[in-house]
Amino acid sequence: MKFLRPFYIKNRFFYTCLGIIVLFVISFLFPKLLAITKLLFIIFLTVFVLDTLILFFARKGIQARRILPEKLSNGDKNPIELSLENYYTFPVYATIIDETPEQFQLRNFRIQRRLAASSTSALSYELRPTERGEYNFGKLNVYISTVFGLVARRFTFSSDEMVPTYPSFLQLKKYDLMAIHNKLDQYGIKKIRRIGHTMEFEQIKEYVQGDDLRTINWKATAKKNQLMVNQYQDEKSQPVYSVIDKGRVMKMPFDELSLLDYAINASLVISNVILKKQDKAGIFTFSKKVENVVVAERRTSQMSLILEGLYNIKTDFYESDYSRLYGNIKRNITQRSLLLLYTNFETLDSLKRQLPYLKGISKNHLLVVIFFKNTELNNLVTEKAESVQQVYDKVIAEKFVFEKRLIVNELKKYGIYSILTSPENLTIDTINKYLEIKARGLI
Repeated sequence: MKFLRPFYIKNRFFYTCLGIIVLFVISFLFPKLLAITKLLFIIFLTVFVLDTLILFFARKGIQARRILPEKLSNGDKNPIELSLENYYTFPVYATIIDETPEQFQLRNFRIQRRLAASSTSALSYELRPTERGEYNFGKLNVYISTVFGLVARRFTFSSDEMVPTYPSFLQLKKYDLMAIHNKLDQYGIKKIRRIGHTMEFEQIKEYVQGDDLRTINWKATAKKNQLMVNQYQDEKSQPVYSVIDKGRVMKMPFDELSLLDYAINASLVISNVILKKQDKAGIFTFSKKVENVVVAERRTSQMSLILEGLYNIKTDFYESDYSRLYGNIKRNITQRSLLLLYTNFETLDSLKRQLPYLKGISKNHLLVVIFFKNTELNNLVTEKAESVQQVYDKVIAEKFVFEKRLIVNELKKYGIYSILTSPENLTIDTINKYLEIKARGLI
């Protein structure tokens, strides 16, 4: 019940009123209770007035502030911090209702805290966005009550604020830190020893002071009767593109994120790894046409360009046009490149429709087709069937799981690399495949 805008009657008030009414009714049967009931009613009114005066006596009362990050990380838990200052000279009880963005659909969000007298408190909660875009926060409402708890005074802070949600940069930071502390293997990323030399041979030259003694060519030294060394040049940076299918096959959800968002998050991380390995990183998407192109380069601003490009990817429900993808790659990517194609094939027939274009792309480039396991089907296969219907469902699920393996074999037959992975392991499996290709000197 609301009398004035900042003034709210709490449930305890109504419960107490109901109790006093019941006592008045009982007093008709037991007249001796009437005097006690009247006394309780007077005490109740006195406490109610006192509670109201105490809350509204202080002009300032409470000051609160919401501290938002510059941007949110999609698919990750993002901390939202709140700072509260209690100017009352006695402890109060706060109920905090933050108007979170509508994308979260939090209908019963509230935080309850006891605030010490004349103190400052900091608290936080977490939000996990599941789609990229703009997230608008509303007002921060704080309801303050005393130990009596009959009324509450509302304080409103923080005007509307907008925070953009980007692809998972927290995941990017996590892998960066793991690489710094050499803990990548603990998270499933394999340490792969490079085959051969890390430099390309250029020529044999006379030894001069300062040359690496390990590069001495002993055969040439014997022939020339003077020290000769092998001279190497750094390997040329290779272009690596993350190619993201944004058609309807990538709309399948997993753990509240679409396969498209998993692909976007993985592309951000692998692009950073590619640049750290001295290669050129780029991205583009395709569906009805090729869009969101960031040309593969090694410039210092490349990660910012890739992040902005991934942020602006909008999905659609069209069937992806692989013929247009093939034509665009043939026209615009002239140097042999590694193409990490994020897509999804559910059946062998769906692959065979696009196989001629994939074979055409793989003639000039090293193509890795990355597609997803249907984890729900995998769970169904492992469950024990207890009815005829469950047996039928299990057989169908096994058929689809088997078809995924057939797709891998079909791609391998034509020299096309592939990764069949679950969405949660996509980033790790993609990094491992890139490191493997790099170590084998395939690009």
